[in-house]
Amino acid sequence: MLHGIDVSAYQPSSYDTDGLSFVFIKATEGRSYTNPRLKAQTKTARDAELVVGFYHFLWPGNLTAQAEYFVSQAPEKHGDILAVDWERTAEGTRASNAEKDRFIRKVKELRPHHRVLLYCNRDFWLNVDTTSYDGDGLWIADYVTAGEPRIRAKWRFHQYTDDPLDKNLADFSSRTAMKEWADAT
Repeated sequence: MLHGIDVSAYQPSSYDTDGLSFVFIKATEGRSYTNPRLKAQTKTARDAELVVGFYHFLWPGNLTAQAEYFVSQAPEKHGDILAVDWERTAEGTRASNAEKDRFIRKVKELRPHHRVLLYCNRDFWLNVDTTSYDGDGLWIADYVTAGEPRIRAKWRFHQYTDDPLDKNLADFSSRTAMKEWADAT
């Protein structure tokens, strides 16, 4: 298991990378928000030679426009991983199953040489998701023992805590194995 974190505008541009193999960085949300620290947080990850992923917080509606916005803002480097963060918005709404699936497929169409993942919490995976479509893999949030999410699905990444920041594990034997998986598209 490899250790990683996910960061957004709530974290500093320069963060501690000791002991990490990967980082997911929030890039965008909806059709207009871009993380103001995206460029600097990406530089921190690349300088540490981490595997880098970017995620988009999905809103309901305008899926093609959201996918296009996400790929226009997320840096593009071979081997980067892309993900959709599917959960309730601050207003309590959420994208439907069909919208989530269309978004993943559109991002895969726009960036065919990148892995695209679904990121959601355990409740969404078990009680909201009716299609179980996760693109190239599942990144599951379940705050239990690291690396032991309570699901019966093939997962690649497990967010096991958000205190003091979002900590994750990746189900790969080595950073090289993770890079090879990310580069295999």
